[in-house]
Amino acid sequence: MSLSPAFSQTTFSDLPGWDEDDHAAAYAAFRRSAFHVLVKSYRTGSLGVAGDAFAEAYAEARAVSVPDASEARSFFERHFVPMLVAAEDGGPGLVTGFYEPEAEASPVRTDRFSVPLLSRPADLIDIDDGNRPAGMDPYLAFARETPAGLIEYFDRGAIERGALSGRNLEIAWLADKVDAFFIHVQGAARLKLTDGRLCRVTYASKSGQRFTGPGRILSELGEIPLEKVTMQSIRAWFKAHPDRVDEILWRNRSYIFFREAPVEDAALGPIAAAKVPLAPGRSVAVDRLLHTFGTPFHIVAPSLTAFDQKPFRRLMIAQDTGSAITGPARGDLFAGSGDAAGEIAGVVRNAADFYALVPRVLVNGVRR
Repeated sequence: MSLSPAFSQTTFSDLPGWDEDDHAAAYAAFRRSAFHVLVKSYRTGSLGVAGDAFAEAYAEARAVSVPDASEARSFFERHFVPMLVAAEDGGPGLVTGFYEPEAEASPVRTDRFSVPLLSRPADLIDIDDGNRPAGMDPYLAFARETPAGLIEYFDRGAIERGALSGRNLEIAWLADKVDAFFIHVQGAARLKLTDGRLCRVTYASKSGQRFTGPGRILSELGEIPLEKVTMQSIRAWFKAHPDRVDEILWRNRSYIFFREAPVEDAALGPIAAAKVPLAPGRSVAVDRLLHTFGTPFHIVAPSLTAFDQKPFRRLMIAQDTGSAITGPARGDLFAGSGDAAGEIAGVVRNAADFYALVPRVLVNGVRR
């Protein structure tokens, strides 16, 4: 497979902010992917950055644990060639932000804690073109197994009205329905349980229907101007209109199921689609159909200053994906865990240039 024409070669000296970046932080994130591929390799994205072309870089990363800043920079410059990634419309790319929420929760239902996070039901079945019933929406990747065959799974409204009650699926109980919804949106959370334990929930599966964001709904209803839609403005609207929370949230038919996971390193986020823990400010979610996990991206977003009060110019590693992350120059930046990270992630929606660091063996046309 040859490289896509969406890539145009440039040089490291032409990358804005390359000289000032903390390459050692990006190296640490890259190194986690280097160890994961020993277990299972990453599939090659359709833009042609072959997963096995990273072999030499991964081997060196596994051998050298903590390089200094200059060594880390040299590592990336030796193994990769920067390529500007063209957006589909010819304009700039787009970055948004995501984070891992933290919330108080109870292991049992109480008067205060009454909103459950559910584990995957036994009758939720993965489907594809091989077992999808005739006439079922081809978008659906999950279905409900019944004696009569596979049918569309219960949606958010049905589940929150009790369609799965009595199945003992509750992992934990939250105090606030809006908090629970944003945990669904982020796909993970750290839970501070009332019995003193700290645990993590991460994505296990979903009901399968299309995701419809509340920001879009509220904008279409004329409640919040589109340019003012942020996580903060959405939360403020829900707080001011508690009687309409279900009305808006149930328009998003997609429902997320979770699994429990340990918090092994409090400095890192959850294990995501690339099967490594996310690094705050260094992991990015990309379109996994186009890009290959493990690919470094130098992302330049001059109008984005939420991370450190400076224009965003950082080397990130592709280690997650998302249903809303589509297109070659589209990324979702992991901001970290907790409320402070949420304040950052909630305001990120900025134009950006994406420079993929492509293994030199692909650019030189010689596979070593």
